[in-house]
Amino acid sequence: MSEISYTAVVPVAGTGTRLRPHTYTYPKVMLTVGDKPIIGHIIDRLSAAGIKKIVLVTGYLGSKIRTYVNKNYADLNITYVEQTEQKGLGHAIWLTRSNVTGPMLVMLGDTIIDADLSRFTGSQDDCIAVKEVADPRRFGVVETKDGYISAMVEKPEHPKTNLAIVGIYSFRKSESLYAALQSIVDSGTTTKGEIQFTDAMALMVKNGHKIKPVAIDGWYDCGKAETLLQTNRFILSLKKFAPERKGCLIVPPVYIADTAEVENSIIGPNVSVGSGAKISGTIISDSIINDHAVIKDMNLDGTLIGPGAVVKGFRNRLNVGENSEIAL
Repeated sequence: MSEISYTAVVPVAGTGTRLRPHTYTYPKVMLTVGDKPIIGHIIDRLSAAGIKKIVLVTGYLGSKIRTYVNKNYADLNITYVEQTEQKGLGHAIWLTRSNVTGPMLVMLGDTIIDADLSRFTGSQDDCIAVKEVADPRRFGVVETKDGYISAMVEKPEHPKTNLAIVGIYSFRKSESLYAALQSIVDSGTTTKGEIQFTDAMALMVKNGHKIKPVAIDGWYDCGKAETLLQTNRFILSLKKFAPERKGCLIVPPVYIADTAEVENSIIGPNVSVGSGAKISGTIISDSIINDHAVIKDMNLDGTLIGPGAVVKGFRNRLNVGENSEIAL
């Protein structure tokens, strides 16, 4: 538990183009992994770390995020800032400058991170989470010297290290970060057409600000269908759900919402079934079935079924968006 009071900023305004068709009608952070939407796991972790004030930067389909969060996290102090134009992560965080004073923690909304947040909120240094990756060209990358970050570059063509920035940042004085972001905005500096968070932090480092890299292992991407399924496997293995349904074979780990109806089916391993879903005569493994989907007489593996989708009598790998219907 942190001794000083941190405000968490969580940018969730992205359109999630790599998860279409699901994100045509659903914000990415509202897609299910394990037993709840991505945003639910993020807020749970912040709350468990003693952080009660959270600022969500919303945009695309933001009303659906608000509805879920207001219903399930009324005990927390959660405010919303809208990013009406997609101008980059740095821009999204800059928009919160009137909502945050003092210590701040930034946690990105497209990943689930299994890490001890006290390593960030309890540190005497500003910190950035890093992880060694196979292809650092996809990420912001840091260079280090004497235990601190000496340089950082957003998605470099020729990275000098494989230490990627992976989605947690803590600043004991948010004013320092916002001043750097303001300089980037005022100068019109962009990288690949966007105002980048990495550029602001690189400016801080260039000006002598000390930022410490904190290596973490538990970093789970939710940006693509295949990584969403990988993250689902992790959540299920962590929480060890053991549901039972009469007349069905359940092969753990599996999560089935209490209001889901499942009959004459084999479910698992690594399957999440949302509330109000109806499944019959079906074999499903390694899949996510969202709320109120209907599945009948199927054999599915590695599949995402969107909320309210109907799928009947078709054997194949599928990626089905909200309120779709496939029948054979």
